[in-house]
Amino acid sequence: MTTVVWFKRDLRTRDHAPLVAAASTGEPVIPLYVIEDDYWQLPDTSGRQWAFIRDSLDDLDRQLRNAGSQLLVVRGSVIDALKQLRTHHGINRIFCHQETGGQWTYERDRAVIGWCSENQVEFREWNQFGVVRRLSDRDVWDRAWTELMRQPVLEAPAAIPKSDTLQAFPTGDTVQDFTVPDECPDRQIGGSARGDKLLASFLDRRCVGYQYNISSPNTAVRACSRLSPHIAYGTVSLREIYQQAKATGNHRNTLPRKKKSLTSFRSRLHWHCHFIQKLEDEPELELRAMHREMEALKAGPNDTERLQRWQEGQTGWPLVDASMRALSHSGWINFRMRAMLMAIASYQLWLHWRDPALHLARLFTDFEPGIHYSQTQMQSGLTGINALRIYNPVLQSQKLDPDGEFIRRWIPELAGLPSEMIHTPWLMTPTQKERYGGNTYISPVCDHEQAARVARKAVGDFRKQQVSQEETWRVLNRHGSRKGPRQARPKLKGNRDDTADQLSLFD
Repeated sequence: MTTVVWFKRDLRTRDHAPLVAAASTGEPVIPLYVIEDDYWQLPDTSGRQWAFIRDSLDDLDRQLRNAGSQLLVVRGSVIDALKQLRTHHGINRIFCHQETGGQWTYERDRAVIGWCSENQVEFREWNQFGVVRRLSDRDVWDRAWTELMRQPVLEAPAAIPKSDTLQAFPTGDTVQDFTVPDECPDRQIGGSARGDKLLASFLDRRCVGYQYNISSPNTAVRACSRLSPHIAYGTVSLREIYQQAKATGNHRNTLPRKKKSLTSFRSRLHWHCHFIQKLEDEPELELRAMHREMEALKAGPNDTERLQRWQEGQTGWPLVDASMRALSHSGWINFRMRAMLMAIASYQLWLHWRDPALHLARLFTDFEPGIHYSQTQMQSGLTGINALRIYNPVLQSQKLDPDGEFIRRWIPELAGLPSEMIHTPWLMTPTQKERYGGNTYISPVCDHEQAARVARKAVGDFRKQQVSQEETWRVLNRHGSRKGPRQARPKLKGNRDDTADQLSLFD
């Protein structure tokens, strides 16, 4: 019998249950990755994501060759690839990890399962991380997540039986010949080796002060683990990251400040799976609001000019524009800036959530559908169970980039402005502009304070008039965070506190 190990978002050999199970049979194994052209035509995929995957495939092939195997990369549909493998190599089993992706990958997986059933090919899946398929009760999720994270990390197979009928194939050519246009000059490099180095440097020294330094775009570049794309594409397993972070934090020689930082970091790993579970439980979240009644909050097409200015980093609010430009350039920005970008689009610019969400998805090298669609909706006030967070772009700028260091780096039009003027360049007098520059920077798209007041009132009025307590409770019952037995229905309200930042992306 020959087993295909189908790699999707799990591009590693260590802590890879399907690969370990296949290798343990002692029978031939074909490690397979399929480049699916249709997937790369989706509105939330991009070249920077493929480039990270391409790096990771090269590294995965290296790992497999160390175990006497190699990665087969083919281009086309998965079912066509499986048909050819069945015809020429007599495959009998397909082992893989579960994937919680968008509607396209969901339908793809269903088609593969159907083909396996029709052709008497065994199909078996394992959990990739702490997301529970067909979860019957959200109350038991936390326990299931903890149990999975405590299971031993699986060593990479020392030897992987190779199919004698599988001739040498130009995997490198297949990978390198496929391109997706995208300019991202400072994107992160993929592969398990890179992920391992990042984890080691984070646990060794970069994690100290993590919980304090991840909000500012100036300090977050180093303070954040920067493991998010490696987790998204599985070059390092979440369980291994969690266990190494816990072991380091619990070591008797670890200083209290470092222990506290790693405790905060581990909580982000928990939230990572908490948000993906939402999409697993309700796949429609990719396309409509979590709180179904909130989808009707905004009607009609988006304002094209406002959307374009936001996308290009030309809103006229320095921290917002600097964040968008930095993200476009590198494929990464820290969570607080991600939340601000989405909130500004939703409230001050009053854009329907879907277009901004797709644009950000394309820019994120670490795009993770379950986290992304849940988070973009939460930052847009569409969950019905989270406090509203309407960001003030000036106050955020003064708080997180007080000296304008980040702004000057990404908005050269403002490089000559003194710190006290850089957050509100539209308030400068003609004389000040003549002296310091800033004449070429665009004026704000609107009065952000007035726009925020209008948005807050519109959302509040809609909730009072159009939102039912039944639908709100449905969302809380299905997606709310909790430990242990469900408690009495909480009082639901919206305010301007920091709740949203506690329910954040892993970054």
